[in-house]
Amino acid sequence: MNEALLRQLAAIVGDKALLTGDDMAPSLTDWRGRYIGRARCVVQPANTEEVAAVVALCDRERVAMVPQGGNTGLCGGATPHAKGDEVIIKLSRMQRIRAIDAANYTITVEAGCVLQAVHEAAAQVDRLFPLSLAAEGNCQIGGNLSTNAGGVNVLRYGTMRELVLGVEAVLPDGRIWHGLRSLRKDNTGYDLKQLLIGAEGTLGIITAAVLKLFPVPRQTATAWVALDSPAAAVALLAQLRSTCGERVSGFEIVGRAALDVVLQHIPGTRDPLPHSAPWYVLVELTETLPEFDLCGTLEGILADEIAARRAIDAVVAQDIAQHKALWRLRESISEAQRIEGVSIKHDIAVPVSRIPEFLARAEEALCHASPGLRIVAFGHIGDGNLHYNLSKPQTAANTEFIAAAPAVNRIVYDLVTSLDGSISAEHGIGQLKRAELARYKSAVELDIMRVIKRTLDPHDLMNPGKIF
Repeated sequence: MNEALLRQLAAIVGDKALLTGDDMAPSLTDWRGRYIGRARCVVQPANTEEVAAVVALCDRERVAMVPQGGNTGLCGGATPHAKGDEVIIKLSRMQRIRAIDAANYTITVEAGCVLQAVHEAAAQVDRLFPLSLAAEGNCQIGGNLSTNAGGVNVLRYGTMRELVLGVEAVLPDGRIWHGLRSLRKDNTGYDLKQLLIGAEGTLGIITAAVLKLFPVPRQTATAWVALDSPAAAVALLAQLRSTCGERVSGFEIVGRAALDVVLQHIPGTRDPLPHSAPWYVLVELTETLPEFDLCGTLEGILADEIAARRAIDAVVAQDIAQHKALWRLRESISEAQRIEGVSIKHDIAVPVSRIPEFLARAEEALCHASPGLRIVAFGHIGDGNLHYNLSKPQTAANTEFIAAAPAVNRIVYDLVTSLDGSISAEHGIGQLKRAELARYKSAVELDIMRVIKRTLDPHDLMNPGKIF
């Protein structure tokens, strides 16, 4: 029966695009190595019609499917289960830029396009696609859409939900929805694309999308600022937004422990300032007018903040090399932590104004429950998203601590929920947070989600066991 299925799949995508055995290995584990699964095969369709034919066949044979893009996810959402009865549908061959409309500020791309390639295509027509992630050289647009990716520019441009005008998708029964509309106003019923964005492949497979483009900034000003507390960071953000408005495109917070991990494990990095501080923010302003003194404006604001003792110290990048060096410190934190070893990771969001309260209360509760804890906190403070990662410095103690992850998560997520926050800001649910979602989502929300799932995927074949 499996051999017959493989023959039919090969007839659709070609023998070279059907992987079995050891050739499947890169697709069977997630980026962190937390989940390792098995699969019948990996199929690599070349276009939407082939995706539709593969899905229709799997639906007819009642074979479960796992959509997969660049496989850079952090919650096991694109990893098959251990049973080995699923077909992985990998979209990496679908890399076409279908259209660029510079006058309409849109680009239409296929799901397998690497994010960096979309950046480059937009730049060729003097436009900007603003989604920016540390994995942009590997992650693909389909995965960015399925997880509603955020990144460092959400403060100014929004998440993927806000960067998409239309999508093309294959539904769980193999039908193609041609929704590639490039309209900014379309009030003709439900906004169906939003069902698929952030659904982690459980409601269908996005095969292409119309993305919004923006003017290219003509100036960038970047600064690394030392602060004594998260409250000072929130106050600085408010000051910058009041003074500079939409020019504030990035505002990242980095705790000292996070910086220390980078300096220890990432070659070629160095501390930008001569003296240590408990907290830092990486500030980026952008401007489309070349005559505006953006760097001078940022320097003046920071000088006033330091003079008023609201900031400790700061350095403003004077050239592109310094700009890249500052951003490398922020973007290398996840890689440095992977080198450092296992930790209990949280991708949470709370209202920006409540970030200081969350950090203070979480540290107090966690250190009381587990003395000697190391807290690596960093993230997109401008939109309220923190990466809050916990470990013990000693390996033996950390092994015991990691085993207590459910109790640790309960402390963090209970606090997040009490502050009207989210247990997943940008990484998704996948396999990692299914139990937490069931605990912290309201019964009404979960019921609505299940009704939608049953309606579109009545046989539960599309990425089963993810989210629910």
